[in-house]
Amino acid sequence: MTKKKVSPINSYKTKKGETRYWFPVYAGVDPLTGKQKRTRRLGYKTRKEAELALARIKLEIANGTFHQERAETYQEVYDLWITAYEKTVEESTFVKTLSIFKNHILPAMGSYKIEKIHVDVCQKHVDEWSKKLKNFRMVKSYAAKVLDFAMKRGYIQQNPFTLIDMPKSQKKSSPSAEAQENFYTKEQLNTFLTCLEKETNFKAYVFFRLLAFSGMRKGEAFALTWNDINFKANETKITKALSRGKDNRLYVKSTKTGDSRSVSMDEKTMGILKEWKKKQKLDYLKLGYNTMQPGQLVFSNETNELMQPTKSRKWLLHVVEKYKLHQITTHGLRHTHCSLLFEAGATLKEVQDRLGHSDAQTTMNIYAHVSQKARDGAIQKFENFLNM
Repeated sequence: MTKKKVSPINSYKTKKGETRYWFPVYAGVDPLTGKQKRTRRLGYKTRKEAELALARIKLEIANGTFHQERAETYQEVYDLWITAYEKTVEESTFVKTLSIFKNHILPAMGSYKIEKIHVDVCQKHVDEWSKKLKNFRMVKSYAAKVLDFAMKRGYIQQNPFTLIDMPKSQKKSSPSAEAQENFYTKEQLNTFLTCLEKETNFKAYVFFRLLAFSGMRKGEAFALTWNDINFKANETKITKALSRGKDNRLYVKSTKTGDSRSVSMDEKTMGILKEWKKKQKLDYLKLGYNTMQPGQLVFSNETNELMQPTKSRKWLLHVVEKYKLHQITTHGLRHTHCSLLFEAGATLKEVQDRLGHSDAQTTMNIYAHVSQKARDGAIQKFENFLNM
C-alpha cells in the first residue's frame, strides 16, 4: 500500500483571522559550523503560492544559489535586528522596545515582504498610529530602524520611511487647565507635606520631602544608598536609578541621561533624612535586618530589598484622598521643584543642571508651565520695568 505523501505546507491564522501558509526549509549542512541549516518561509496567501515558493527554493538549493541568511519578511529582518539591538541599550530600554514592536509595529507590518514595502505602505501605518498613539513619532522611528538594518544588509536600496510626510500631532482637549498642572504651588506643597507628617508612615514623608526639595526622579530616589548622602556637605549624589528589566525584574542602572550629578540640599531636609536613618536602623533591626551594611538602600521594602516603583503612587493617593488635596503624580513633585526654582529666581541653566537634563531645550519644553504665581509675576515685572 502506497503511503500518502505529507505536504510540508502548513496553514495558520493571522491576528485579523486571515488564513496564511508557511513551510520549513532544510538547506543542508553549514560547512563553517557543520550544523544543519534550517529556516522557514511564511505569509503566503494561498497554498498554491506557498508550493511554488517551496519549489523555487528547492531549485535554488540544488543549484547552490539559496542563501538562508537572507530575511524575506519584516518579521524576519526584525528578528535579526532585535538580537543586535539588545547589545546596544539598557535592559529597561530593550524591554520597552519589545513592547512597542509587539503591540504596534509587528501586528501591522510583520508579514510584509521586505522588498515590497514602499512609501505608501509606511505612510498608511504612520497615519494610523498618529490617530491612536500619542507617541506615534517614536513608534515610526523604531519601525524605521528595522528597514535601516535591512538597507545595511543589502535587502533594500532605500528606507521608505524617510520619504513619508509626518502627520501633525493630535491635540486632545482637556477638561480644564488645572487638570494639566501636575505640580503644587508653594502653599499646596506646604499643605501636602504637613498632612504627610501627620501620618504614621514616616518613610513616605521622607521620600516625598526629598523629591520636592531635590527634584530627583522617583527611580533615582529608590536607588539611593546612604553612601550617596553626604551629611557634612549637605549634598546628595545621584548616580543610578531603579528600573524594570526582563521578566518584570527590578534592577539598578545608570541615570536616565547616563550622567551623575550632585544636588545641594537644605539643612531641614538633611535633618529629616538623618532622623529617618536612625528610625530605619531600629525598625529594620526588629525585622532582623542590619541597615548599617555597605550599600544599604535609603528606601527599601519590608525585606530590605528594592521597592516596587508603584508603591509611591499608593502612598500619594492615600494622603491626597484622605485630606482632599489637589491631585498630582509622584513625578509631579519633580515638576513642583522645577516650578518653585523658577519662582525663586533660578536661571534656566541652574534648573537644567539640578534636574539632570542633558540639554536646556528639555527643561524649556517639559517645564514651560511654571506656577500661576510666577506667570502673574511676569506682567508685574514688565509693568515695573516700563514704569508707565
